[in-house]
Amino acid sequence: MFNMVPYSRKNNGGVTRKDDWFGLDRFFDDFFKDPFFAKVSSMTTPIRADVKETEKEYIVEAELPGVRKEDIVIDLHDDVLTLGVDMKEEKNQEENGYIYRERQSGSYRRSFHVQNIKNEDVKASYKDGILTVMLPKAEPGTRTRKIEIE
Repeated sequence: MFNMVPYSRKNNGGVTRKDDWFGLDRFFDDFFKDPFFAKVSSMTTPIRADVKETEKEYIVEAELPGVRKEDIVIDLHDDVLTLGVDMKEEKNQEENGYIYRERQSGSYRRSFHVQNIKNEDVKASYKDGILTVMLPKAEPGTRTRKIEIE
């Protein structure tokens, strides 16, 4: 028969062992609740986006809260639309003999495969943390050709 380990419920609904060995379980719980890990996990999250189709165009709406317009990168190359953010932030503060300096940088990207787009007519706008990219449709054409054998 297997050795049974007693468990009890915490106030937050989690499960924990009753015989917490020197507070080790609590240590790891507290360690991963540190604000540092919340920031790291939010940076690795892809850009959230909605894609709509109308008769004349595709519309991509991407959520980029707290991002400056200057930090946004949009690229359309070989039927791939890439939305990205390149952030660089530096803070310098001197007060009462204390010097506080902090630097942050990071980037993330999200790509979409798009076909039959009028590349020269693509437009983008950014307002209230929402990036909107309008991709006008082109007439569907065949992208194949017959190759003669020599």
